Amino acid sequence: MPDPSLAELRKFVAPEFVFGPGAAALIGQYAANFSVKKALVVAGPVIDRLGLSGQVVDSLRAEGVACAVYSDVTPNPRDSEVMAGAEVYRSEGCDAIVAVGGGSPMDCAKAIGIVCTNDRHVLEFEGVDNVDRPGPPLICIPTTAGTAADISQFCIVNDTGRKVKIAIVSKTMIPDVALIDPAMTMTMDAELTAHTGLDALTHAVEAYVSNASSAITDLNALEAVRLIHRHLLRAIADPGDLEARTGMMLASTYAGLAFSNAILGAVHAMAHSLGGLLDLPHGLCNAILLDHVVDFNMDACPEKFRLLGNALGADIAYGAGEDEIRQQTLEAVRSLKREAGVHHTLCELGMTKADLPLLAENALADACMLTNPKQPTASEVIGIYEKAC
Repeated sequence: MPDPSLAELRKFVAPEFVFGPGAAALIGQYAANFSVKKALVVAGPVIDRLGLSGQVVDSLRAEGVACAVYSDVTPNPRDSEVMAGAEVYRSEGCDAIVAVGGGSPMDCAKAIGIVCTNDRHVLEFEGVDNVDRPGPPLICIPTTAGTAADISQFCIVNDTGRKVKIAIVSKTMIPDVALIDPAMTMTMDAELTAHTGLDALTHAVEAYVSNASSAITDLNALEAVRLIHRHLLRAIADPGDLEARTGMMLASTYAGLAFSNAILGAVHAMAHSLGGLLDLPHGLCNAILLDHVVDFNMDACPEKFRLLGNALGADIAYGAGEDEIRQQTLEAVRSLKREAGVHHTLCELGMTKADLPLLAENALADACMLTNPKQPTASEVIGIYEKAC
């Protein structure tokens, strides 16, 4: 029987990107191609200490591009940090932005850009397609393999007043160029490698079962899962394994192409709520929640979860019953988590029973919840949080 989803009208958006070892060294050339006179380099303090932002600055200056560096970016970038960065951009007379680092500097850079071109507070852009004018030229150089902020139309910012993460979703959030260099990820320690890798896995899983998925996003999502199964534990065990790092960076890119177009689901909605209220690490929250949300979503699309389980190393036959699919897929996810060293619970990270009603309320209001394959009630969201505690 023909698959009706293959005939559906779909759009797919992605930036120009260069993938492979040595891609980051092209930053000066690309900035010069954009006729950039002065770039604001946005990086986190760790990236600054490691010297990676300095390498980028050197490459830019070698091409005659002046630079100012803004590194006051924390994990879960705050609205105040975005607005302060916008002031630096204006006062330094910049005409482009270069983001180097993980998801936080890249999200902060995206937000700085639209604040400057639209002359509005960053929180006014919350939601879908609320950006009137795109930001200045933006080039992203990721240093982690997981967030895929370098190729997505998402920007996540912490609203410190409401203690909630907001999502800004717009084609204007897609960078002009992403220079995706696996060698830039080799400074990550084992824990960060695990957390960002499981973040990429969550992107792929949620995009694959999203109610906005398509044949194109499914292709990217499923291959991302296979690559993560093949390379994540190797990258954790040996940070200098460039083949494993390249496999994980490719997995992150595939997963990013999938979720940027199919959007996400309850894991991210719930993780955003946790990150906004309790300022918890995003990748770790996703990793803790993933199998519990998979369990909740299983009956919405068991055949897709069968294929996901097999991509993670299970051997679930076509036509298997839902109980078998549930058991083997959950064990495949949980086995990878255990071997990656993720044994935490949300209660160990500071979540309390008193937090649950507000966490559920914020999660249900998150844009990512709209594309979850089934819509939970507040009590069901609370139940998932409790299982992860």
